[in-house]
Amino acid sequence: MKSLLRGKQAPNLDDRLHALRRVVEIGRDRFEPSLVDDARGVLERGTERMGLGNNVTVVALTGATGTGKSSLFNRLSGTDLAPVGVRRPTTSEAQAVVWGEAAEVLDWLGVARRHGLSDPELDGLVLLDLPDHDSTQVEHRTEVDRLVQLVDIFVWVVDPQKYADAALHDDYLRPLAGHAAVTVVVLNQIDRLTEDHRRQCVADLARLLNDDGLKGVRVLATSAVTGEGLEDLQAIIAARVREERAAAQRLSADCDALAVRLTPLCAGAGDHPGLGGPEEESLVSALAEAAGVEVVAAAVTRAHRREAALAMGWPFTRWLRRFRPDPLQRLHLGPGGTGGRTALPAPTPVQRAQVDTAVREAVNAAAAPLTDPWADSIKLRVSDSSASLVGDLDASISSADLQEGSRPGWWRVANWIQALLASAAILGFVWLTALFALEWFQIPRPPTPKVQNIPWPTLALAGGLLAGPLLSMMSQQLARIGGRRRGARARKALRVGIARVAERSVVTPIREEIGQRQEFCASLTTLRGGRKAE
Repeated sequence: MKSLLRGKQAPNLDDRLHALRRVVEIGRDRFEPSLVDDARGVLERGTERMGLGNNVTVVALTGATGTGKSSLFNRLSGTDLAPVGVRRPTTSEAQAVVWGEAAEVLDWLGVARRHGLSDPELDGLVLLDLPDHDSTQVEHRTEVDRLVQLVDIFVWVVDPQKYADAALHDDYLRPLAGHAAVTVVVLNQIDRLTEDHRRQCVADLARLLNDDGLKGVRVLATSAVTGEGLEDLQAIIAARVREERAAAQRLSADCDALAVRLTPLCAGAGDHPGLGGPEEESLVSALAEAAGVEVVAAAVTRAHRREAALAMGWPFTRWLRRFRPDPLQRLHLGPGGTGGRTALPAPTPVQRAQVDTAVREAVNAAAAPLTDPWADSIKLRVSDSSASLVGDLDASISSADLQEGSRPGWWRVANWIQALLASAAILGFVWLTALFALEWFQIPRPPTPKVQNIPWPTLALAGGLLAGPLLSMMSQQLARIGGRRRGARARKALRVGIARVAERSVVTPIREEIGQRQEFCASLTTLRGGRKAE
């Protein structure tokens, strides 16, 4: 990632922004829209602010009506730019005093009212006077809310009467918990208090800030009237300007605060959640049953026996087998199939319920250890990908290679023997017919060869007629064994195809979602500055 920072920066801030970008990409369609919007806002603001460099430090004075915020602004800047009076509110829009060049930053802030000053010690400082955050004018509060998201350092000005105001703590300070490094709280108007009351107010204010999550924040007591405490405030601001780290610290605090909100999304599941072997096997078995794997395996077995009968059956009757349809072709499978959808029976309601149950069990097994939104994300992802599951199963069956290639060599030998036996039977029949004709017409005939007093033609005819069917029956018994083996191989091949469908439609989406979660948690660790969630 190209460096976004110029000048001094917090360690690994580029990496944290890169991780935040990945968090936004992963969470876009998974997390609550408000959380995604907040993360995107931090990313966009941080990227833009860091692109403007760290050589400019934006310090904003903000507070409620009547706290003396504008008076402090005038004292700190040495000007009378901010109107001061009894009319409330006196600040209607943000204005800036600038030491040095900061036009780009002010344009990004959207602050039109600006006044330039010169002081080498403060070069790079932008001091903002914001409208009152409790103004009766909605546009004033909106402007405060906008700029609070952008400035580098907050100087919250309170007075002894309203420093415990619930609106200030609930709406502004508590949401900025963790930003103590870029926050200063000023208890103004201490000239109205006794020394004891000052200490009590400062202590009570520090306690409230600690409850807000701003532990260790600097609390100063000042008086815009007498100037008391202003030197300490000026020294703090000047030191932060010289450090040129405020913008990066503000962004780091924003990343920390966002990471705290994101951390619960990585709870549970350990490092390697996912499907187990039993769930995958159960899923494949249910899909195989619904797809008709057993029906196809049985058809393969019968087709093998039919093919064997056509190849080795008794030649005088084997042609009758051709009138019986091929079991595979009836299902639109095999070399004579249509190449499209099969003619397998549609899954029964029971089978569909079994498929739904198997898919649900697989999803639940993967999602059970996960917290939201990952569990819902897995369910939604699988639901989308498995919508065409029935069609994918049918396509897997249709595309499966159910042929064995060349026929077994012994089929050819058996066929030759059948041909010899058939020829012997025909030869014996013709010979006997010729002998009968010679006898009928009383034509002298040569002596007939005999074997054990059995004439050769009779032996050839009887042997061919008896041995042929016997060989056919023996071949069919062997073909039954081969058919069962071929059916088993087809069943195995079909289950491999079904497993691919399950992998593509159910298992892979689950693994991808789990992978997205793991990548999110790794990015979150980087966003937290390398600290794993506890």
